[in-house]
Amino acid sequence: MLFTDVIRTKRDGGELSDEQIQFLVDGLADESIPAEQVSALAMAVVFNSMSFDETANLTLAMASSGTVLDWSQEELDGPVVDKHSTGGVGDKVSFMLAPIAAACGCHVPMISGRGLGHTGGTTDKAEAIPGYNTAPDFATFKKVVRDTGCAIIGQTSDLAPADRRLYAIRDVTATVESVPLITASILSKKIAAGLNALVMDVKVGSGAFMKSPERANKLAQSIIATAAKANLRTHALITDMNQVLGLTVGNALEIQEVVAYLRNERREARLDDVTLGLCVEMLVVTGLETDRDAARQRCDDAVTSGRAAEIFSAMVAALGGPADFLENSEAYLAKAPVVRPIHANGYLTTVNTRGVGNAIIELGGGRHRVGEVLDLSVGFSDMAPIGTLLDAETPLAVVHAASEDAAAQAEINLLAACATGSAAPAESPVIYEIHSGED
Repeated sequence: MLFTDVIRTKRDGGELSDEQIQFLVDGLADESIPAEQVSALAMAVVFNSMSFDETANLTLAMASSGTVLDWSQEELDGPVVDKHSTGGVGDKVSFMLAPIAAACGCHVPMISGRGLGHTGGTTDKAEAIPGYNTAPDFATFKKVVRDTGCAIIGQTSDLAPADRRLYAIRDVTATVESVPLITASILSKKIAAGLNALVMDVKVGSGAFMKSPERANKLAQSIIATAAKANLRTHALITDMNQVLGLTVGNALEIQEVVAYLRNERREARLDDVTLGLCVEMLVVTGLETDRDAARQRCDDAVTSGRAAEIFSAMVAALGGPADFLENSEAYLAKAPVVRPIHANGYLTTVNTRGVGNAIIELGGGRHRVGEVLDLSVGFSDMAPIGTLLDAETPLAVVHAASEDAAAQAEINLLAACATGSAAPAESPVIYEIHSGED
């Protein structure tokens, strides 16, 4: 079979056969298909999409392209469940969610990705913690999940290797925003991780790959339906990404915000709503709770009691990070040499959140190309939420940069991404919809 024929089929609007999809997946896994041909096919999919059967076949083939984890021998005393976000700016939810869910009786084997396009990556953020091993062997991964209740690691070369290569190519070829490719990428990893259930955070807005509610709902429904074909129970939340989630964006800065949240010192309202909302669905989809109000109280108690913080600390230490990271995180996290406020005047009315993500890339905190080394110290902190009255005392944000020149350019980029006005806009919810699979 010639791969040019596969490209041509999709270019001309045809449906790929099972054999063509398997040929693609095999070629991705063993790297026998050149990146430029994979890029061409991905772009053809962006323009001509895929049918449900094509998407499901691609998902299952990529899930089977490497190791598939089996938790049945681990004698776990709770369900195996994970959360996945479609990608946002300032989205550090995983680091709070995994220990909260673990404190509530779940086991969370979270296999995460690196930054994709303008969005930050959970794996990159984890690597801001000195010594933290994002690529342990599976025996270690399973032991940490068994002993602490959760483990957040990066995608290994053994797990869905076909997706790992496709993911990296999509990141740098403007082929991220395809519903079938997003569906297959997410679910292939989750199916290979051996989950009992999954909760999706589907972002919508200026900082999301899904710009409209219609697109976000289409993706949520695609994921739920495709997951059902693999007997993976899935719920999905549609959440807002029209501004940065939380107060920080940038790898080390976001980890510092995670620590403050878990220590119950500062819990920004929108970040708190999304984190607890997703945790609630993890308890509901697994059957640990049937009432969402009771589930939310249980999740909140995990934070206020300190139990989630203890689990986070144990996970960090078990994966090679400092044993006292929770207590002394500021001593361990990288700090940028240039730190200064960025000011604007008026009420913050709108944010082009993709522009904020791109500003992080320009600072060196995100990637222009595959394999690029990041500056984990850079980013923005103290991000003002929409509706804030900005003035000489209340900045739009504080920039953390490697140089004065970089800070000056970041200021230009951030101000260009934000608009102010004479009146505060109406408040909008951060959670729009919940899809449980029965709707």
